Amino acid sequence: MNNNKLSVKEKIGYGMGDAGCNIIFGAIMLFVNYFYTDIFGLAPALVGVLLLSIRVVDAVTDPIMGAIADRTRSRFGRFRPWLLWIAVPYALFSVLMFTTPEWSYSSKVVYAFVTYFLLSLTYTAINIPYCSLGSVITNDPQERVACQSYRFVMVGIATLLLSLTLLPMADWFGGGNKAKGYQMAMTVLALIGMCMFLFSFATVRERIQPAVPSNDDLKADMKDIWKNDQWVRILLLTLCNVCPGFIRMAATMYYVTWVMGQSTSFATLFISLGVVGMMIGSMLAKVLTDRWCKLKVFFWINVALAIFSVGFYFLNPHATALIVTMYFLLNVLHQIPSPLHWSLMADVDDYGEWKTGKRITGISFSGNIFFLKVGLAIAGAMVGFLLSWYGYDAGAKQQSATAINGIMLLFTVIPGVGYLITAGVVRLLKVDRDLMKTIQADLEKRRVNYHELRDYQDIKTADTVRKAL
Repeated sequence: MNNNKLSVKEKIGYGMGDAGCNIIFGAIMLFVNYFYTDIFGLAPALVGVLLLSIRVVDAVTDPIMGAIADRTRSRFGRFRPWLLWIAVPYALFSVLMFTTPEWSYSSKVVYAFVTYFLLSLTYTAINIPYCSLGSVITNDPQERVACQSYRFVMVGIATLLLSLTLLPMADWFGGGNKAKGYQMAMTVLALIGMCMFLFSFATVRERIQPAVPSNDDLKADMKDIWKNDQWVRILLLTLCNVCPGFIRMAATMYYVTWVMGQSTSFATLFISLGVVGMMIGSMLAKVLTDRWCKLKVFFWINVALAIFSVGFYFLNPHATALIVTMYFLLNVLHQIPSPLHWSLMADVDDYGEWKTGKRITGISFSGNIFFLKVGLAIAGAMVGFLLSWYGYDAGAKQQSATAINGIMLLFTVIPGVGYLITAGVVRLLKVDRDLMKTIQADLEKRRVNYHELRDYQDIKTADTVRKAL
């Protein structure tokens, strides 16, 4: 596996791709609920409907995109060229999504649905190939964890840049016009994200090919992917793993503004400190998995997160120093499983090839991306619906006690329950360290045997041709 060791430059380059994705999509995770309710002017319950409804379309587009990526043939590889092709459209639609037209309410609702759909479509077209790329740049499980750790450090840097600059830029560009401010701020961030995609495209290489190539049609691939029992379980893990963190992220602006009673500038520092904690957590993932199996680390970290998050509910929100410290530590813990989760997706892809004889990377990762987006939609919709249920009023000068309690639950207890569920799902997976060693050894033998057979067939064909002449 020495030929699958990655240079620091390539690890950074791979991470830069997700940095580009998250400097844009991170704005959605951190600010979309707040933007749609308090800036764009939509009702909280309608925001929930919007975030959920687009996922119905993803059920069709995600597997199609995975199949297209699997069948892409170019001098750049199967997955890498999509970083080049979709970088500009993804940046463009992110700006349009954060644009608030001065139209009637019903027209604005249509505009919100259309632009969010277009952004989601380009996210699918660039993110599924990007995530699949992580499975074919190396087959070394430890290198995969290292690569994903670099990835999430780069994501942390991008998210830190986002959290430090979006709100101040929105104030600077917009002045008293917050809608214009958000639009201009996202334009700057979208251009940066586009450049990150292009850097990733220029520095990463595809190395891993299927042990035995397959030319089956989409229907056969869709049927075979379900034979991978670990793939079905990783889909459930993807759904459960994304929900707790996103619920808390979506509730953060509401918590800081209404529960803590702090300003926008404090919110910027608060969110940024949490991002720094997440970067540290990304680096700890490699340290912990060098010593222990990634499945064990994943399980126990989520148990600790469940306890930690529920305990947060009982803290005095006006004890600012304590809240900031605990929020920082919570984010350190929260991010440790993220590199492990994505390296597990690649391991499950290997497991599927080992078990079925087919490597269906694009469709495999498209399923995970779809369930990730479903998780994000469920979490975002839950925030919208519960805010509406608890009587949140974006135009009010002071929220009711019921609304304040609802925001606190969204920030603490509800994510805590989600972490506990995630820990239970981790126990269903069996791609531990020992099994992966066996899988990699077997797949390497198949590659050698396949190439030897092809070489033998080529020699026989050449001999036949010579005799005929």
